[in-house]
Amino acid sequence: MRLLRVVVLAWIALGVGAPAHAHQVNLSTARVTLGGNRTVTVEVALKGSDADRLAGTHIFDAQRDAVDGALVAASAAPIIDYVNAHVAVTGLDGTPCAPGVAALKPDGDGVVFRNRFSCGNITGDIVYRSTVLTATDPGARQVVLIGEGENAPQALLDSSNTTVTLSAPAPSLLSTMQRYLVTGIEHIFLGYDHIAFLVGVVLWARRLIPVIKIVTAFTIAHSITLSLAALNVVVLPSAVVEPVIAASIVFVAMENFFSRDIDGRWRVTFAFGLIHGFGFAGALQEVGLPPNAVATALAAFNVGVEIGQVAIVSIVVPALIGLDLLIATDGAKPVRAAPVVYALSALITVLGSYWLFTRMLNA
Repeated sequence: MRLLRVVVLAWIALGVGAPAHAHQVNLSTARVTLGGNRTVTVEVALKGSDADRLAGTHIFDAQRDAVDGALVAASAAPIIDYVNAHVAVTGLDGTPCAPGVAALKPDGDGVVFRNRFSCGNITGDIVYRSTVLTATDPGARQVVLIGEGENAPQALLDSSNTTVTLSAPAPSLLSTMQRYLVTGIEHIFLGYDHIAFLVGVVLWARRLIPVIKIVTAFTIAHSITLSLAALNVVVLPSAVVEPVIAASIVFVAMENFFSRDIDGRWRVTFAFGLIHGFGFAGALQEVGLPPNAVATALAAFNVGVEIGQVAIVSIVVPALIGLDLLIATDGAKPVRAAPVVYALSALITVLGSYWLFTRMLNA
């Protein structure tokens, strides 16, 4: 099983002091297979840095972005103890299946835990339960592949939904749509660089039509590349996408010092939206698309992104207009105060430059 990269996202004041990579979801992966003799094989993949944080070990080398195999062997016990404490296979009534002897092996930048549970004493449905990562981070997720093969059904666990009934039918299309919709909304709100870009683009906006054109252009552009990348038609490496997204933030922020032409800004937004779409696709690919509902999950995730995007613009633009009214002198027509735009643009430029520098170093 290939380990999905995990980066804890922080959003404080548009991401001051946050990590350089913005498009990776905080998650682990699991493959759970129910055998004919009512044995359940469980494999849980966890990033090395998370294993260190949760189990108090030191197996991850940040410089190489990989774990040390020798250190994994030496530190297996506390990591196995952590996963055992947060994974269970039971009957519907909570009766535990008997666990076997767990093993841990290195896997690139992380580790894979494996154990087999004997459920011969269980009648009826069997339940897989996991609070790996989610017990300490309510925003974390676990993608669960149910069964063998590339086309295995998928489920998405979080802090409020910690179980999968193995003998139950695969998740419904409605359930899949709801979960990917929420994931899209969460991603745009946790994607502090996307927020900085959107804020930078609309700082001079005072009328509805230009804002609609900007949002529509961004939506169309990133929907194109999100779909192409998520379906593996066109794929760009994150080492290219991430710095260009940061550069787009610097560009739109700096442009505010030289132009107030909000009417024509949809063109720039469309061009950079194509790049941001690859960033969104990186997040979606980390979660994965369920083979039995690719179109539904992709559409729901994209709609979730749009909901988050519209919500951000709907907060920022009215707030700026309200500020115009507040500082307008008696009887004067409200206008956008240039010092306000320049100050916010300067802040966004600094943030974008920081992200650009750190992402180029980490490329």
